[in-house]
Amino acid sequence: MLQAELNQAIAQALSNVGIEMNIDTERFPNIVALFEDAFARHGQLTACTSLGHDLSYQDLDRLTRDFAAWLQQGSGLQRGDRVAVQMPNLIQYLVVVLGVLRAGMVVVNTNPLYTEREVEHQFNDADVKLLVVQANVARNASLVLPKTSVEQVIVTELADLHPAPKRHIINLVAKYVKKLVPPFDIPGAMKLRKVLKAGRALEFQPVPAGADELAMLQYTGGTTGVAKGAMLSHGNLVANVMQCDAFFASHKLAGAGDIFMQPLPVYHIYAFTASMYSLYVGAQTVFIPNPRDLPSLVKAFEQYKPRLFCGLNTLFVALCNDAAFKQLDFSTLKVTLSGGMALTEAAAAEWQDITGCVVSEGYGLTETSPVATSNPGGAQQIGTIGLPVPCTEVRVINDQGEPLGLDEAGELCIKGPQVMQGYWRRPEATAEVISPEGWFATGDVAVIQPDGYLRIVDRKKDMIVVSGFNVYPNELEDVLSKHPAVLECAAVGVRDETSGEIVKMFVVPRDASLTEQAVKDYCREHLTAYKVPRLVEFREDLPKTNVGKILRRELRDAS
Repeated sequence: MLQAELNQAIAQALSNVGIEMNIDTERFPNIVALFEDAFARHGQLTACTSLGHDLSYQDLDRLTRDFAAWLQQGSGLQRGDRVAVQMPNLIQYLVVVLGVLRAGMVVVNTNPLYTEREVEHQFNDADVKLLVVQANVARNASLVLPKTSVEQVIVTELADLHPAPKRHIINLVAKYVKKLVPPFDIPGAMKLRKVLKAGRALEFQPVPAGADELAMLQYTGGTTGVAKGAMLSHGNLVANVMQCDAFFASHKLAGAGDIFMQPLPVYHIYAFTASMYSLYVGAQTVFIPNPRDLPSLVKAFEQYKPRLFCGLNTLFVALCNDAAFKQLDFSTLKVTLSGGMALTEAAAAEWQDITGCVVSEGYGLTETSPVATSNPGGAQQIGTIGLPVPCTEVRVINDQGEPLGLDEAGELCIKGPQVMQGYWRRPEATAEVISPEGWFATGDVAVIQPDGYLRIVDRKKDMIVVSGFNVYPNELEDVLSKHPAVLECAAVGVRDETSGEIVKMFVVPRDASLTEQAVKDYCREHLTAYKVPRLVEFREDLPKTNVGKILRRELRDAS
């Protein structure tokens, strides 16, 4: 099928649900102009909430200016320098990230659960100059900072932006009663509150960033086992917010004054862009710092009565099996979004049965900022990833790179203004996934239906998706192969009803005394928790090609 014909079919499908295919994705010159416009339009409305405290749009404007002013005049950093932000879902996350962008610098989102090895790699790869870290997760960073490019560190505590005495109570309880802050030592570390106070006395200088200027380095794994920084420009971020805004019109959200609940980690690109969209439309984002704490999440759901809920399969399953959650009033809930991992039909059906709200599944990747497709309001098709968002072209290709027709399975490729600039300092890796014409090869096998909706049917790459997080086998194998009792190993994904997939590790031991628990303990020492194998199988050898490459698919099929 010719691309022009396919584009026309998709444009008609979008039109049928009231969505325009062609929109202005360049409405703002940069992401800063977008959220400054939101500050001006929404003023006194509540912008974000965490741990019971709100910040208005005016508060965000003031605090982000203070932080930006300090970055420009008090930090010694220059325009374009990288600033790592390592914290869970807290209102100060937005203050810091938006302040970095306003100062003309680059955000490097860092998973708070990263191990020392992962932190060290990311900081050095991005050449991070400044780290803003939440105290609860500062220990791992503190142990590797001397081996990184980081020159300055700012530490924030849970309730730093709360008023006294509530601020002191929450922070003291977290540290001394709940023991949530492991001891750490970072010489010369500054306190976020003091930095903001210092910035208040300095003059902020607006930075006219262009659409092609780098805004974020969002790290994703790779088939080589090395995490790569996806370069997301100001234009990429603006385009994806505009695409979401046009698409979500089909859900008939009011926008201003709506309450969006965000339990997913905002350092992940899915939640980050959802939060940017929330700011743009004037909604109140309720950040949930720890979604694993189901009682607290259920309590927040009851208190705030969200109109929009961002989730993923793992979370839907957990909540639907929670007795207290089932008793809530869901009359205000109008939109439930699912992304990050495949949505099972069982989880979607149970969520709808309990809440009365249909789940709208979407699809995207770090490399596409991330939203590429989504199910429109009132026309959801469970089992599909919906329609392409406006100004987005899709196609499927065979192994020879030739375009395929409707209902034919092939590798999904995406082209649009939200596609990343490339991988940070990795031109070869960039060329492997982005064609000269701008098509990004996703590594997922998809089918485009005659009605324009897409279905993901397989994964071309060996990537494993655990609760929405990408796990790359080579990274796991590289870590475990350093164990003196391991001869060789291979990691694959195994289907799991709760988390989508779990990691299974096949191991050929050098030493017969090696145990399953020893393998898991070693991985836990060097890898983030969701990457640790849940299953371990010992074998005398592993299946290989004629040239010695391990056949992961054969192992996966046998699991």
